[in-house]
Amino acid sequence: MNRISKLREYGQSVWLDYIRRGLITSGELERMVEEDKLAGVTSNPAIFEKAIAGSTDYVDLLAALREEGEWNATGLYEEIAVRDIRDAADVLLPVYESTNGRDGYVSLEISPYLANDTGKTVEEGRRLWRRVDRKNLMLKVPATEAGLPAIEELIAEGINVNVTLLFSMEMYERVAEAFIAGLERYRAGGGDVSRVGSVASFFVSRIDASIDSIVAERLKAARDDGEREALQGLAGKVAVANAKLTYQRYREIFSGERWRALAECGANPQRLLWASTSTKNPAYSDVLYVEELIGPDTVNTIPPSTYDAFKDHGKIRPSLEEDVDGAARTMAELDRLGISMEEVTGRLLEDGVRLFSEAFDKLLNSLDEKCRLADRSAINEMTYHLPEALASEVEERLDAWQVEGMVRRIWARDSSVWTGADEGDWLGWLGTVDQEPEDIVHIGRIAEEIRDAGFSRAVLLGMGGSSLCPHVLSRTFGATEGYPELYVLDSTDPAQIRSVEGHIDLADTLFIVASKSGSTLEPNILKDYFFDRVRKEVDPEDPGRHFLAITDPGSVLQEAAQRDRYRYILLGLPSVGGRYSALSNFGMVPAAVMGLDIGRLLDQAGKMAVCCSACLAARENPGAVLGTVLGVCGMNGLDKVTIVTSPGLRRFGAWLEQLLAESTGKEGKGLIPIDDEPSGPREWSGADRLFVYLRLA
Repeated sequence: MNRISKLREYGQSVWLDYIRRGLITSGELERMVEEDKLAGVTSNPAIFEKAIAGSTDYVDLLAALREEGEWNATGLYEEIAVRDIRDAADVLLPVYESTNGRDGYVSLEISPYLANDTGKTVEEGRRLWRRVDRKNLMLKVPATEAGLPAIEELIAEGINVNVTLLFSMEMYERVAEAFIAGLERYRAGGGDVSRVGSVASFFVSRIDASIDSIVAERLKAARDDGEREALQGLAGKVAVANAKLTYQRYREIFSGERWRALAECGANPQRLLWASTSTKNPAYSDVLYVEELIGPDTVNTIPPSTYDAFKDHGKIRPSLEEDVDGAARTMAELDRLGISMEEVTGRLLEDGVRLFSEAFDKLLNSLDEKCRLADRSAINEMTYHLPEALASEVEERLDAWQVEGMVRRIWARDSSVWTGADEGDWLGWLGTVDQEPEDIVHIGRIAEEIRDAGFSRAVLLGMGGSSLCPHVLSRTFGATEGYPELYVLDSTDPAQIRSVEGHIDLADTLFIVASKSGSTLEPNILKDYFFDRVRKEVDPEDPGRHFLAITDPGSVLQEAAQRDRYRYILLGLPSVGGRYSALSNFGMVPAAVMGLDIGRLLDQAGKMAVCCSACLAARENPGAVLGTVLGVCGMNGLDKVTIVTSPGLRRFGAWLEQLLAESTGKEGKGLIPIDDEPSGPREWSGADRLFVYLRLA
């Protein structure tokens, strides 16, 4: 007897909670469809992560894709997943057609990062529906508050939905309402409701795992034998009881007049799908959640180990409608003992979203070659000390960032992290540590040529973001023997101009004109002033050989530099804003000119960049932690940031002044940095201060 195929006689469809390339290419999936009457396949990030990282199925495909061009981890995952989903859907298409759209589906998870964003879930659902382009695809949407309207909207557009992370009857009722409302809207718009499929994935074993742990704790404090016996009677019983009562509610909902109106148009009901059916407690039967939930108009999605176990020794009976009164008594006893099912299921939903996000992170990190370089020991440790309430809020926000994949979305240039406007066009600075080796060598050769040409001084003419990094580097590292000493002139104040002029000889000075737009007034005034002086006093034939320009492509400065035959013209990236340009040509060219090893500098910055990427969890990510501390404190009134540094870093604060004040103060709110403040007792400062200390070893 084939126990898996025999479940169909009891009205239950079996779907496999697993997908892998080899399952499809070997013909095994097709064999399971034919012999076991397998009727569907479900996937999730954890399943794909195990398939990709835990097998050799994808080695050749990954190599071929990487050979084709540049891919980020998300793009690689989607390319692999879409291929597998399409191929599995093609194998299951005969099942879909023979059951008139009741079975034969393959489920694909919408990004877990979007679980709490209705609009983005709908948008991503539409995109994946078009991309996969298979009528027997189901998109998985979690039953969160944000997920409910997304479920209705996707159904109303004729998109199949597998509602996941269902734990309570109350939430199931709301999911069923969303499904029916979506179908009604689809029918009203002229859609064929017989072509829309949906299941409600009701999670089982996680309920028992959670309740059993509460029971174990309560038993330690039980007051008498009666309470002890009552608690012990709940162990391993609540999940099945919860599922049985929810099934009864399913039958009520899908036998009412409202549903009959849709059924008459050919609509298939949104069946309950039993999910999380592997047994977590080894003391229980390994097929418990298959044996106890067999009944008509249901689906059981079974992981491979449980699938094989049930096929080997599972016992088949119409168990789902057995002892429904006993199930009600179990739930009543749970309530009598003061164990809140609402709290348990709420926590399970929250944990489920988090676990799916963590699995997605793990999956993407396995595909991101940079993550192999993520070594926290390579960077200095960061600590923070805050009042308890603020520290708790920081931890909550970091957890939210983890669940929503915010760090990965930032690195993917996702503007929805901010306002959804053009922010993604200005995030080129994220990749500035990844300069090609030949670019670094080229800049190094320019620096050597400048040194060998006899220039002993270099003056950078720029303002704000174009000048602050070189200024900090020059004041922090000082002059390098044999290379020009760097001065920074970022003011048209006559006294400052005279001060710089007093330290240089025009004949052996290189002027570095730095301006992204090339139209900023102050650098142009300074450029014209010194160009005129060099032409009149030093080199009337070729004054441009004393000048180097750093500017964005097509700027007026590039035109002027070409016209005046500057010694060098180096271009910036338009996607890098001025104040974020430190590791681009605007910072690295002056650094190389003054003799710094920019290859080493970029390598060190690259280590920090990897540690600030999605390769590390938000709580371990120094960039995410620092930003969250600053943000939470700022929103709670601690919006004055006093910058304290070791003496060797004292110039760093001037740079941070612009990064904080100019970058966050655009809409009437932001942080006010305070640099170079005399130190003193804590009581000298108000209650609105956050102190940030940059310390050398």
